[in-house]
Amino acid sequence: MKRCPTCNQTFDEEWLSFCTIDGTALVESGPLRSEPPPTIRASGIPTNPTGQPTFNLPGSYNQPPARLAPPPPVPSWQPPPPPGYAVVPQQGLAVAALILGIFTVTFGWCYIGVLTAPIAIVLGIISLVQIKKNPEKNTGKPMAIAGIITGSLALVMFAGMMVFYVIAAIANQR
Repeated sequence: MKRCPTCNQTFDEEWLSFCTIDGTALVESGPLRSEPPPTIRASGIPTNPTGQPTFNLPGSYNQPPARLAPPPPVPSWQPPPPPGYAVVPQQGLAVAALILGIFTVTFGWCYIGVLTAPIAIVLGIISLVQIKKNPEKNTGKPMAIAGIITGSLALVMFAGMMVFYVIAAIANQR
């Protein structure tokens, strides 16, 4: 039979090691007693020489001696640090370069391609520079390259068309 030294609860189960009420370690106890364990009388009550307790009268207070505080307990277990957040790669400029390059090649024949082709080239170059500086944060290298190629292709086609129109205009004046 085991007994809790704090709450005096007894337990018949041999497999128990701790009190189910307050969690104190159980101790082996002998045969069951009918009376509780004896109490210890406190000796800190001040008395006068006749044995009577003294009253705390004004001005008769004596400060107890200073006690050193016990050192703080050292924690035996520390929780692990929180997990780091995943960095989502940025590829906005590369996507914008690709979209503007495709738009320039397909719908840029109405003179709007003269504006969108250089923008696609510049955005693609800026995206490639960012990817080279920080490849973990910026991605989309194939899209940036495709934006630069399609924008350049559109500019070459516009330049060829301009040369063709100039030659045709000169030929019509003769």
